[in-house]
Amino acid sequence: MRERSRPRGRREAGGSGRSAGGAASPRRERRGAPAPAAGGSRRLAMEEGAADLRQRKKQNCTESDKMAPEERNKENSKLGRSPKYMLIQRFAKLFFGCLAAVTSGMMYAVYLSTYHERKFWFSSRQELEREITFQGDSAIYYSFYKELLKAPSFERGVYELTHNNKTISLKTINAVQQMTLYPELIASVLYQASGSEEVIEPVYFYIGIVFGLQGIYVTALFVTSWVMSGTWLAGMLTVAWFIINRTDTTRIDYSIPSRENWALPYFACQVAALTGYLKKNLNCSAEKFCYLLVHEVYKIYLFSLFLGYLLQFENSVLLVSPLLSLVAALMLSKCLQMNMKKGTLMSRLLKIMYIYLVLTVTVTLNLLLKMFLPHKENEHLLKFIEVKLGLNTTKNFTMNWLLCQESLQAPSQDFFLRLTQSSLLPFYILVLIICLFSVTQVIFRRICGEPLKETVKLEDGRIGERPEIVYHVIHTILLGCLAMCLEGMKYLWTPYVCMLAAFGVCSPELWMTLFKWLRLKAVHPILLALILSMAVPTIIGFSLWKEFFPRIMTELSELQEFYDPDTVELMTWIKRQAPVAAVFAGSPQLMGVIKLCTGWMVSSLPLYNDDDLLKRNENIYQIYSKRSAEDIYKILTSYKANFLVIEDSICNEVGPVRGCRVKDLLDIANGHVVCEEGDSYAYSKYGRFCHEIKMNYSPYVNYFTRVYWNRSYFVYRINTVISFQS
Repeated sequence: MRERSRPRGRREAGGSGRSAGGAASPRRERRGAPAPAAGGSRRLAMEEGAADLRQRKKQNCTESDKMAPEERNKENSKLGRSPKYMLIQRFAKLFFGCLAAVTSGMMYAVYLSTYHERKFWFSSRQELEREITFQGDSAIYYSFYKELLKAPSFERGVYELTHNNKTISLKTINAVQQMTLYPELIASVLYQASGSEEVIEPVYFYIGIVFGLQGIYVTALFVTSWVMSGTWLAGMLTVAWFIINRTDTTRIDYSIPSRENWALPYFACQVAALTGYLKKNLNCSAEKFCYLLVHEVYKIYLFSLFLGYLLQFENSVLLVSPLLSLVAALMLSKCLQMNMKKGTLMSRLLKIMYIYLVLTVTVTLNLLLKMFLPHKENEHLLKFIEVKLGLNTTKNFTMNWLLCQESLQAPSQDFFLRLTQSSLLPFYILVLIICLFSVTQVIFRRICGEPLKETVKLEDGRIGERPEIVYHVIHTILLGCLAMCLEGMKYLWTPYVCMLAAFGVCSPELWMTLFKWLRLKAVHPILLALILSMAVPTIIGFSLWKEFFPRIMTELSELQEFYDPDTVELMTWIKRQAPVAAVFAGSPQLMGVIKLCTGWMVSSLPLYNDDDLLKRNENIYQIYSKRSAEDIYKILTSYKANFLVIEDSICNEVGPVRGCRVKDLLDIANGHVVCEEGDSYAYSKYGRFCHEIKMNYSPYVNYFTRVYWNRSYFVYRINTVISFQS
């Protein structure tokens, strides 16, 4: 009777194991393979040592698939549910969750499009007025997109970008390499290949792609929170927090072509796939799908670096990057773990020394690569880090100008206040503390030799034993540290905060972990955890709806006025009056707009990854310093500039931080600052050039002739023949 009650598949596997010379181990029985010969002992040790998360997930799927139908029916009958009912319930949950995720992404994309239209009146503007909405580096990205569409063929357009000598005077640049123009290349191919020329204007197609990617971004955050918590209610809360805190989660409002708006959606999709791969109790189909996206993560990183090396025209900086050395060190350490027998003293010591080994190998390998591979160190980045950390001081204009940029400063108190007002920051801190302490407990248990449970149940209250929780805790701490140093990094960290906080308040396991610590006995902890995981996000959702939904609807309903007539007049004058071969000089941000709107050549661009361009920008910014007319004339003619554009907003700038105004930084760099009794004064025998040139007296009129002006801009022709008049 005992033998008859045993499942047939297990009895056959056991028989084959005994015939091989003894009782088979449970792992061998699951694989259904005979005992290997003595000569294959080394391979067996490697296979068993490599029983990592991926193999365990495969075995779980195999065991679940091989489970006898009678056993499944018996288990379901104990719960009072039929297999058909369970299948329908699972399908309904998956269907409505996917529907909510896709709907959230689509609605966010529509929201962005509507808000953009209301803010800029885009549909009622002329092409010139639309292009003016692209400012700074955004204007440069879109200008190259326009050039690709105007080229006679795609191949010719790519060649002109990689050998571009029509943008910056006296300089040929590889725009694809320097500005990472692959998004524009793809957008232009899609626009022409899809036959959209007769359906939609190029600018709408371009911003439509970016808005669509933002919808994918939100959908990926939704899915990540859903997979971690097990309920798509967490995904809805993630999207709500993301939109409410839009000021701190994205720069899409005022910088559509920014590289981060193209990259972050793919990053979020990768995080979602990796989360699904690490999660233990997904169904087999979902596990296989995630397995395809993140299988052999180290190899994917290596392939990505190599692909980036080729696409960036053999950029050797990628080969000496710390990431490559880190991945190589991790692969080496993993190989050592696979070849080490479990339970031995050496394996335990190796676990303790694992982090030290990885860091040591990473640093050593990186130093060796830098010694033998020719590369160009980014000295500006190293100096910036030194000054940012307070290890050094500098009077360099470019360095101080970068340090004064808002995105490179520490976040302000207003940032934390906004996150607190939306209730995001308090719940994030609560979730992070619980997860961090639980993960720490797991680490100490592992050090003490206590094995991990194969399956963690809700009543165990051990959320830190879930691999995806460990990954996200480490990830959010690292991103948070970067965001505390550089405000620009908040656009990478704050969406992560939305996702993690929403997962936590919707997860019964997190509440159960907290109750285990509190040793709650008055109320059944499991029941209370389930109630709170539904009640807390519901209350948060209603409060957010009541407070912030009217504000969002007001943003979409009111028409905002964005019109810059002075810039429109300037661009119109350049297109009508300036010679086609003219070269314009001015601030890099304005030069980007001139290049986009007129197509004329400029002397500088807002690019900060090229030493020569950085030096150009600093030299041309001297038009706002206290230098002589002759000095400025020599600087401008050295770059073959024909016209000079002075912006009144920079010349008469009244900034909140006095030391961060352009003219203040120039005075410091030029040594025109005198300190007396704790106060700083700018002193030079010459007046400020941008002021003096407006007076129309010698020697300024000898070198420059005013040809156009309005309330914001003054345009001067740089004289080729100098006439000295009294």
